Amino acid sequence: MEHFKQSIYDLIVETSTNLPPDVRRAIKSAMERERRGTQSDLALDTIAINVDMAAANCGPICQDTGMPTFEIKTPIGANQLVMKQAIREAIAEATKAGKLRPNSVDSLTGKNSGNNLGEGTPVIHFEQWEKNEIEVRLLLKGGGCENKNIQYSVPCELPNLGRADRTLDGVRKCILHAVWQAQGQGCSIGAIGVAIGGDRSSGYAFAKQQLFRTLDDINPNLELAKLENYILENADKLEIGTMGFGGNATLIGCKIGAYNRLPASFFVSVAYDCWAFRRLGVVLDASTGKIRNWLYKDDSPVMKLARQEELTLTGREVRMTTPFSEEQVRSLKVGDVVLLNGTLHMGRDVLHHHLMSHDSPVDLNGGVIYHCGPVALKQDDTWVMKAAGPTTSIREEPYQGTIIKKFGVRAVVGKGGMGAKTLAALKDHGAVYLNAIGGAAQYYSRCIEEVEGVDLFEFGVPEAMWHVRVKDFPAIVTMDAHGNSLHADVEKASAGELAKLAEEAVL
Repeated sequence: MEHFKQSIYDLIVETSTNLPPDVRRAIKSAMERERRGTQSDLALDTIAINVDMAAANCGPICQDTGMPTFEIKTPIGANQLVMKQAIREAIAEATKAGKLRPNSVDSLTGKNSGNNLGEGTPVIHFEQWEKNEIEVRLLLKGGGCENKNIQYSVPCELPNLGRADRTLDGVRKCILHAVWQAQGQGCSIGAIGVAIGGDRSSGYAFAKQQLFRTLDDINPNLELAKLENYILENADKLEIGTMGFGGNATLIGCKIGAYNRLPASFFVSVAYDCWAFRRLGVVLDASTGKIRNWLYKDDSPVMKLARQEELTLTGREVRMTTPFSEEQVRSLKVGDVVLLNGTLHMGRDVLHHHLMSHDSPVDLNGGVIYHCGPVALKQDDTWVMKAAGPTTSIREEPYQGTIIKKFGVRAVVGKGGMGAKTLAALKDHGAVYLNAIGGAAQYYSRCIEEVEGVDLFEFGVPEAMWHVRVKDFPAIVTMDAHGNSLHADVEKASAGELAKLAEEAVL
């Protein structure tokens, strides 16, 4: 099959850079539901511009290109060993070309392989079928939304919802709780795959398989179809909104399947996916490996999402240039839109752990730490950021307060918000948390004028400390230096809305 590797490479690139029509339609619907002029509306406008940019530039939609998961059906007698090797080679080539971020990390040593290959990566599931053709489906699901996956063993007690029993109503409560607990950390507006039953491992796997369904299909099981519609309608009533900013749109998809289970166990497994729902497929000629047709696509022109090519500025935005003074930072309040200029220092999990017991390679006093693991390529001895959106900040909660105090950091940029420990440090030491729009990797890479340098490159591309100069980099103050947190407010308000759904009639 001389064309098989090239076909897989093309599938990887297209999946990373171009959202399928059903996802575009769902995002468009969310944009139409949202109130104009709100933070969620601004976030959706940024998302729309980013989606169009990614397709036009053939660049990764989100810098976290996730764990490549392949579901493959092959004719009887097909050589799956050869296919697996070709897939690995295509993955490595796509990584080298900057279409995938190097995401495969040795769990024992912490070393990044640099090519997305390693034990267990990529994930490849083969299944035989009677057809004389090969079907390959690919899901790229990032770490931020992967961390919001959740599994319930019922009966159980759920915050704001009470007891969930081994009934369809108990399943309903579990799913509502799964949406609520994700807040903005999974890059809402999101989609969920749900598995009822199975064991712990098969339940999670089956939940993720639900994400290979199109968002606008109809479940053949009438009870599950009714539950899917119910969840879609009522998730928006929680008013979590895009990025957890509060708003009318929270979920763009809910797909539910059911497995048989053991008498002693009843699991409800939920796979949460972000708005950057990267899932495509191809049907290949079994002899040549050449693409016959694409899955999830149609012949209609690609739907553009953006209302305009640039964000509409109101004139109320606050332009700030690094380094910041304490007075500047304390003048900001929750809801302010800030346009950042100057130098940002990228750093995430490994860097934060490192800084707890080491000096910083650069002076961070008055500076900004950007929670970002970019896609970076070296071209003619110059580093270029190919994708540079924010990562989920809550992972740095154990470290952030200490680092703010130790180094005099004045601002932290990320997504999804942080917790009480960081909020206290912001107030005590005069700093703010700025929420960038999760997944908008192409939009934010355009704001980067130059890569000024990189330190601790031995940590790998996503975890190194990159220093970048930005121009008019937009973010929203969601935690200020006076103890206010939009994230805490939305979580509390949405908990009240969740409680209202607790005693609804059984479906």
